[in-house]
Amino acid sequence: MFWLGALSAFWLGLLTAISPCPLATNIAAISFIGRKIGSPRRAFFSGAAYTIGRSLTYIVIAAVLVAGLTAVPQASWFLQKYMNQFLGPLLIIVGMFLLELIRFTPPALVSNKRMEKQAEKSGLMSSGFLGIMFALSFCPVSAALFFGSLVPLSVKHDSVFILPLFYGIGTGLPVLAFALAIALGAKSLTQVFNRLGRVELWARRGTGMIFILIGIYFCLRFIFVLF
Repeated sequence: MFWLGALSAFWLGLLTAISPCPLATNIAAISFIGRKIGSPRRAFFSGAAYTIGRSLTYIVIAAVLVAGLTAVPQASWFLQKYMNQFLGPLLIIVGMFLLELIRFTPPALVSNKRMEKQAEKSGLMSSGFLGIMFALSFCPVSAALFFGSLVPLSVKHDSVFILPLFYGIGTGLPVLAFALAIALGAKSLTQVFNRLGRVELWARRGTGMIFILIGIYFCLRFIFVLF
């Protein structure tokens, strides 16, 4: 079951990375970084530094939240006893967000426009910091996946580091692939981006439906105790 949770965390990270808002900012940042660095090798490593900075930010935030929730005895006892009841409605709500049946705009911790301007000036040394700043700018889908799915999943499995690590790896792989493509001078990035957008749409809808079905099952099983 733990490795199923790890695979779920990886999938959530992957879905976060290819969601329109994070993917657009990632490609914009890496494009600016690559354009400002003449050497393809340095452009790739700069993109890798950006990716690592963004991934580590997700890992640290999740680890801190999970550690804080499980360290307090009363909170830990409450979550162990009622986590399954809590997950049912939460999964339904997150699924509805993914299907865009309900919407919200999370407060931005940093300004995307300001960060994009900073990306134009970014070099190898500041790429990692830029990744951290972009990671802190949550959009609705990434916020729902991160706070509504990864954190409860990590708490359920009492995983302070491993599940957030798999999530961070999932968020980093697509971005690293685009960094490599830009470093190699790929000419079909727009076409790939459009195709990836269509994949993300159906992946998000499929994940949303699965979340709702699992949430209904958890509600029937652990709240209403019908079977």
